[in-house]
Amino acid sequence: MPQLLLEIFSEEIPARMQQGAARDLERMVSERLKAAGLTWEALNVFAGPRRLTLVIDGLPVAAEDRNEEVKGPKTSAPAQALEGFLRKTGLTQDQLVERDGVWFAEISSKGRQTTEVFAEAVDQIVRSFPWPKSMRWGTGSLRWVRPIKRIIALFDGAVVPFEIDGIQSGDVTEGHRFLGSGKPFAVKDFADYRAKLERDFVLLDVADRKLRILEAAKAACAARGLALVDDDGLLDEVAGLAEWPTPILGDMDPQFLSLPPEVVRLSMKVHQKYFAVRDPSKDGLAPNFLVVANVEATDGGKALAAGNSRVLSARLNDARFFWDEDQKVGFDAWNDKLKGVTFHAKLGTLAERVDRIAALAREIAPLVGADAAQAEQAARLSKADLASGMVSEFPELQGVMGGYYARLAGYPDAVADAVRDHYKPQGPGDSVPTAPVTVAVAIAEKLDTLVGFFAIDEKPTGSRDPYALRRAALGVIRLVLENSARIGLRRDAFSAAMAALEKGNVQRAVDKLSLETELGAFFADRLTVLLRDQGQRHDLVAAVFALGDDDLVRIVRRVEALAAFLATDDGANLLAGYKRASNILKAEEKKGPLPEGAVATGLANQPAEETALAFAAAAAATAVDAALETEDFAAAMTALAALRGPVDAFFTGVMVNSDVAEERENRLKLLGQVRGVMGRVADFGQIAG
Repeated sequence: MPQLLLEIFSEEIPARMQQGAARDLERMVSERLKAAGLTWEALNVFAGPRRLTLVIDGLPVAAEDRNEEVKGPKTSAPAQALEGFLRKTGLTQDQLVERDGVWFAEISSKGRQTTEVFAEAVDQIVRSFPWPKSMRWGTGSLRWVRPIKRIIALFDGAVVPFEIDGIQSGDVTEGHRFLGSGKPFAVKDFADYRAKLERDFVLLDVADRKLRILEAAKAACAARGLALVDDDGLLDEVAGLAEWPTPILGDMDPQFLSLPPEVVRLSMKVHQKYFAVRDPSKDGLAPNFLVVANVEATDGGKALAAGNSRVLSARLNDARFFWDEDQKVGFDAWNDKLKGVTFHAKLGTLAERVDRIAALAREIAPLVGADAAQAEQAARLSKADLASGMVSEFPELQGVMGGYYARLAGYPDAVADAVRDHYKPQGPGDSVPTAPVTVAVAIAEKLDTLVGFFAIDEKPTGSRDPYALRRAALGVIRLVLENSARIGLRRDAFSAAMAALEKGNVQRAVDKLSLETELGAFFADRLTVLLRDQGQRHDLVAAVFALGDDDLVRIVRRVEALAAFLATDDGANLLAGYKRASNILKAEEKKGPLPEGAVATGLANQPAEETALAFAAAAAATAVDAALETEDFAAAMTALAALRGPVDAFFTGVMVNSDVAEERENRLKLLGQVRGVMGRVADFGQIAG
């Protein structure tokens, strides 16, 4: 079947926008072709510095004719409803079909030609493309990320003719701006297009550009006994900057290695897009860098390397100036500056936030095995580097620089490490601190954020989360779980954070109970997301959270034990028995209060199955209570498993709604006892199945 090829060739597309643009192009083309009834075998999209390319294989020449039945109003509906339906379908009443008192319209449409659909789609897509930023050029009204120069539009080897603001579709493109022939060339299909681009020094696929960068970069480093410092984010960026990427190894002044390696790497990456290099035989960085050029230099890149070295030296000289000057200032002056910096209009200054974090860190420290004085000291230093020259220049180094400055100022290593790492974890891929002082400050920092913004009613809504509160909650959860910290969210964390807020006279929009409830639900949701990503069912988390426990470690252990139990035959069958018992009890509760008191045994004519379940439920209650006391949740599940047989036998051999009132009441008490025993482990009513 025919192939469709589209290329939109323009001036340079920012690297950060390329992959998003590829996804948008694929989505927008797919939506329009599907809406026209077209199908295909394969669709691929490519994005690069100067072009967006789309190729579709296996498209038909035209969409199939379509017959569609549209349901209309009832025959008894007002005349206005029928008139509206006729206008919508373009039919008359005698063309409608009546069936079961409803009007139906049978609409037939002839399939459109693929070229017609495609030309119309490209025009719409180009005019409505969702670039983060776009521009107009010349005298036209068209907007694109950068001026469009050419458009290739081919179907089955022939040009699909259309024109957009004076840009005529065709079969011609251009190669590399510097290395290429400088002459436009025609293509006939995707294979021809790709091959000719590569001969003219353009690698179309970003995966090919990345591979070329990595292989050549590692080879250049290995030739001098060095190794590349991997940086996937930087690799993504430079692969979008060069159509024919050529890595070149350069040298820098070794004196700059006296700067913190994070400063050197960030200066290279942010300002110059250079990769750092290390010496495998030593710790730290090597006095080298690797730049990815968009040309192949005749001198092997020596002049390019020398020029880039001079630029890097200027950048690193600036960094060294900030490094030296910051050490002359120190924490007292920085913390004093924070008094004049607003954190949030309703939550006070950064200095007031530091006071809250310090008070909270002192409270949390004993719960995570940290020294309370060191936790408070680290918290009071934690935000100071925000006022430093280095962090003003490189905001990405907040915390990191504070850690360096704290160590240079003679603070204990535990304090300096906590200052450095208290923002962690900042995302699902970030590492979780384990040092007790760091854990205390990191939890305190995130709790202050969460409780503060919830208190002033700045909660996340839908996809909107401007203060990254979901990330903060997930950070607290990971810190607690991965350090097995026994912290009660309500009794320890929330109450301490609210006390710190009140001490700072922060006006809250809700009362304590309401705030605790909202935060508890928010953490439950975040824990559900985390456990779901790990393969756990969301309903099991809900079943455990329903018990009101606020110890995250205990909650997760209980969920894991519950999941293992329900995966067994005993668990699955007991759950079915629970739901049957619960349904009976709910139905009785609608009639009035359930009978209370002890379950009787030894009644006249009492079935053996009833007696057996009564004894089994009593034994299970004792065993479950003992297991829960020691947090042996596997043992608690084993105790519940012993109920499976007696419950099955009871429902098989006993009629609950006996005509004898005494028997009926005793059996309802027994089912209530079974429900109560199981409810000590989890709310089984929340579990699906």
